Amino acid sequence: MGLKTSAKPASVLVIGASRGIGLELVRQYRAAGAQVVATARDDAGLARLQALGVKALRLDVTDAVSASGLSWQINGEAFDTVVINAGVYGPDVGALAPPTETDFDTVMHTNVLGPMRVLPQVAEVLAPGARLAIISSIMGSLGQRSNAGGWLYRASKAAVNSVLVDAAHVLKGKALCVALHPGWVRTDMGGPGANLSVEESAAALRANIAQLDEAQHGSFLNIDGQPLPW
Repeated sequence: MGLKTSAKPASVLVIGASRGIGLELVRQYRAAGAQVVATARDDAGLARLQALGVKALRLDVTDAVSASGLSWQINGEAFDTVVINAGVYGPDVGALAPPTETDFDTVMHTNVLGPMRVLPQVAEVLAPGARLAIISSIMGSLGQRSNAGGWLYRASKAAVNSVLVDAAHVLKGKALCVALHPGWVRTDMGGPGANLSVEESAAALRANIAQLDEAQHGSFLNIDGQPLPW
C-alpha cells in the first residue's frame, strides 16, 4: 500500500495587511492552514503579521521604489489567492468641495496607483487557476449611488474598479479576477456604527473568493456574493 500524501497547502498573498480587514484575512487564512505572504508599511504592522507566523514583507504602494521592490521579494512564489487590500478613505467631504492636492494624491496613489503598480508584479507569480481580488467598495458604484458624500474616495474606488476590469481582460484564462465590496465594517475607516465585524467581513470575503466561477470573472460583487452595478 502506498503512502498517502497530503494536499499542498494553499498559497495566499495579501497586499495591505497591517490591520483591519487585511490583518483578519491573514489570520483566517493561516487558521485554515494556508501559507501566507502579507505586506505592511511599518514596523508595527510587520510585527503583527510575523506574530501570526506569516512571511511579512515591507511594502508602501504609494512609494515607487518600495512598490517596484515587491517583484524580487515574491519571485519564485505561485499564489493560489491574491487579495489587494491597501486603501485609505481620505477627507470626508461631499461633491463640489474640492480636495487639496495633497489629499487627492494620497487617496489616488494608495487606492488606484498602488494596485496598478502591484498587479503587473503579481501577474507573474499566479498559480494555475488562481483567484485575484481587489477590495473595492460599493461607494465606487455609479449605478447604485444615492448621495454624494466622500466623493474623493468614491472616485478612487470607481477608478480601481476600472483597473480590475482591465486586469481581468489580460488575465483571462490565467486567474479569476473580481472587485469585492467588504460590507460596512467596524474598522478605523468604517467606524464603530458599522453593521459587520472585521471577522464577519473577512469570512464572507474568503467565501466569495473560494466560490468564484468563470461566469463571475471581471465582476463587481457585494459582500453577499451578489453582483453590484458598476
